[in-house]
Amino acid sequence: MTDMCADREAAGTPCSRWARRFGRSLRRHPEMAFGFAIIAVLLAMVAVPGAFTARSPIAIDVAKGLQPPSAEHWFGTDDIGRDIYARLVYGARVTLGTVAGALALSALFGGLCGLIAGYFGRWTDLVGGRLVDVVLSFPPIILGVVITGILGTGVGNLMLALSLVYLPVFYRIARSGAIAEAACTYVEAARALGYGEARILFGHVLRNVVPLVLVQYMILFPLALQIQAALGFLGLGVPPPTPDWGAVLEQGKNYLMFAPWISLFPGLFILVSALGVILVGRAVQRMIDTA
Repeated sequence: MTDMCADREAAGTPCSRWARRFGRSLRRHPEMAFGFAIIAVLLAMVAVPGAFTARSPIAIDVAKGLQPPSAEHWFGTDDIGRDIYARLVYGARVTLGTVAGALALSALFGGLCGLIAGYFGRWTDLVGGRLVDVVLSFPPIILGVVITGILGTGVGNLMLALSLVYLPVFYRIARSGAIAEAACTYVEAARALGYGEARILFGHVLRNVVPLVLVQYMILFPLALQIQAALGFLGLGVPPPTPDWGAVLEQGKNYLMFAPWISLFPGLFILVSALGVILVGRAVQRMIDTA
């Protein structure tokens, strides 16, 4: 008994094992460390944008309009003299927060419905599957435009639109995982021990489906970020003067020939953010696959 306890202590808790595996992965895969560094900077920018710039994102100075990048304005100014860097820094909270919140809602409700449909099957799976097929028949960008056009602009409506666009994807991922887990031996053993279906579903099956949903969240984040920026570019995102990466990108479309920095830097922010999430998502998937 003492030897068994010692072996368990040596092995460590699941958290400690994950921490050691995470540290080894960072050493073996420098691109993973780069991805986490990007995410850390973006999170800090979202949490405390004032630490990155002292300028206001909505302050107008027409006399300084369309100034190129300089020591005073790192990313230049737009047509009415607003600092592009400040707008991008403060816009990170709106853009990334909207995407993260929308996908969280999709993962929660879509994953829960898919979990129940895949585990119990029958009419729940039939009804849910048909509804999901209808939504998936529309391209994401078209569906996003239609929903935001109906609901109107604003952070809440934009978040709701994005969550509805990607809810079917999480539904299918959770459903397929629940179907696979429902056929496992441990589910039959739990039933034989007298466990209720709800306890089996939320106490055992759920924990094995959550990693699938988490990986899908990472995969969909760059795609949802593009849709959010596209809606902002089309004027269906956050109303002005609130800074938003897609809206800043749209501002520069008329000045591409002689003021390309207005569209260049928000495009780079979107690209780097997507790259960071992709690198972290791949790392998480590798850790889950080898767990």
